[in-house]
Amino acid sequence: MSLVTSWVLVTRLERVGERFGLSEALLGVLAALAADAPEITSSVSALSQHQRTIGAGVVIGSNVFNLAALLGLGALVSGFIALHRKVVVLGGVVAMLVALSCVATVTGLISVVAGLVLAGAVFAVYVAVLGMRRQSVHRLPISQRWRTWILFAVEEEELELAEAIRPLRGRPVDFLATVMALVIVVIASVTMERSAVTLGHHFHVADAVIGAIVLAGVTSLPNAVAAVHLASKGRGAAALSTALNSNSLNVVVGLLIPGVFVGLARSSLPGSVTTWWYVGLTMVTLVCAFSTGGLRRWQGGLIITGYVAFVVVLLSIS
Repeated sequence: MSLVTSWVLVTRLERVGERFGLSEALLGVLAALAADAPEITSSVSALSQHQRTIGAGVVIGSNVFNLAALLGLGALVSGFIALHRKVVVLGGVVAMLVALSCVATVTGLISVVAGLVLAGAVFAVYVAVLGMRRQSVHRLPISQRWRTWILFAVEEEELELAEAIRPLRGRPVDFLATVMALVIVVIASVTMERSAVTLGHHFHVADAVIGAIVLAGVTSLPNAVAAVHLASKGRGAAALSTALNSNSLNVVVGLLIPGVFVGLARSSLPGSVTTWWYVGLTMVTLVCAFSTGGLRRWQGGLIITGYVAFVVVLLSIS
């Protein structure tokens, strides 16, 4: 139910965004948010039930899984994901700043509110830049060199996203389908979270494993299917945008915002390992993508190996 309705939610929400005249880059962010509905809902459900370790694990574990399934597997399937270096830098800087805000919050270096302000501000500026018109970019209080660089980076991303998304103009029926799909995704995701917790506790599985491995993988499948499809069609920037935006949205919407109201789990070894692994694998992925202008098959294998190592380590310490 979650897989099918997530696809419906993404496609119809893109049409709704097209009706309001959103840019291709903003449509990509909107699609990533819709595809993140299962993991965000599962995390919020767990946090609201005071299963804080599971709630944080779903979000951060999903981010580790996303890098392997969306980009690593995509590179293996396609052989090579071509990426513009400016697109890698633009999305990568935002992704790393959000990831560092996440690790600082989860490990207790800063408060949840401070983490939300930092991560939220970074992502909000990124979204605002994606939605700017050329005239607005030229009015930014930065040097002409940086204004030109931002314009080229956004335009390169827009070119690939336009071919990857191409939504139809939304009709009233698409609004209705969006609402219905969202309701079903929420119900299905809450059911998955409750069932996983019940089964995990019955079989004495650690909360960190339930959240960061089981629920993280299951709820991230809609994103993985979409990204592998994009990579196989040569839409590298779209696949990268899906992965990085999905991870940033997971942290801001699925972890920090609910964390402000219900709190986060105390710092623990499994939680710290999961968070730092997310930061480290993000850095490895971005370095690989920038150094070769994309991701080759062996680099995809390296990213997937990093995820397998994460699973082994987490199982051994939980």
